Amino acid sequence: MITRDAAAFSELFRQTPTDFGPATARAVFLIAPDGFALAEQSAQDNTYMADAAAFDPVRASQQHRDLHRALSAQVPAICFAGRQDTPDALFPNNVYGTTAGCAIVGRMRHEVRRREAARDDIRGFFRDVLGYEEVALDAQTHPCELTGSLVIDRARGLGFCGLSERCDEDGARLMHAAFGLRATLLFDLAPGEYHTNVVLAVLAGRAVVACPKGFAEPSVAETIAALYAPHAVLCSEAEHAAFVGNCIAVSDDVAWMSAGAGRALAPAHRRVLEDAGFRVETVELDAIEAAGGSLRCCVSEIF
Repeated sequence: MITRDAAAFSELFRQTPTDFGPATARAVFLIAPDGFALAEQSAQDNTYMADAAAFDPVRASQQHRDLHRALSAQVPAICFAGRQDTPDALFPNNVYGTTAGCAIVGRMRHEVRRREAARDDIRGFFRDVLGYEEVALDAQTHPCELTGSLVIDRARGLGFCGLSERCDEDGARLMHAAFGLRATLLFDLAPGEYHTNVVLAVLAGRAVVACPKGFAEPSVAETIAALYAPHAVLCSEAEHAAFVGNCIAVSDDVAWMSAGAGRALAPAHRRVLEDAGFRVETVELDAIEAAGGSLRCCVSEIF
């Protein structure tokens, strides 16, 4: 089922068991911020990006290494080298996604990001090393920026897809099929928002973090939050701006977010996550956040 009917989706959600697959990934991969700089094409529809003068490649590289080290304490974490002609490549989850035995390559809106999908080393890693079947969506014309646009409850096989210039309805349908989902809820993101995973996170199928101001209809965020209540965080505007919604669980017991997001997280909201069984861990990523994304954007999951 693919629907805009939040009530119908909610009814299906309540009937759906948590037997679709593992709630968290068995490994993750990252791409180093080599060539880190302002990508002018991406800046056209990413209002979170800073001016070019704010980009600090050395600091970004150090912080990315800290993130790699932190995640590797919980799951196998692979880091591919970046390239000078792909300044946004440190956000690989928009381009590459996986299900069990399958690697999905997305269609990026901007040409500067479509270069990332052409990497033979990454595609070869999934094909030749892991033996994954490839589902290539990059050659068709509809933007579908994978787990940037599509937030997935992996335990239930349910998707939450925010539409913007980075993902249209046809792209959402392609992703729904590629990830083999049981159902996907479609909704419009608010003007100025580019990716769903900046304003919504599902943590190990048990908790949700949502930023109502990031939705064209904030009531949709409230409806999604109600599905996971009482383990639901509805972010304030300050939390939203600090990337609290751009968090991830790569294990059953830790919610990862940037240090800036951790500082903005309200004590009551931290308790909500703790009550859901998550301790909050953070990594300083202010240099990386200048590029308009935060911790979750840096992490591509391997299921």
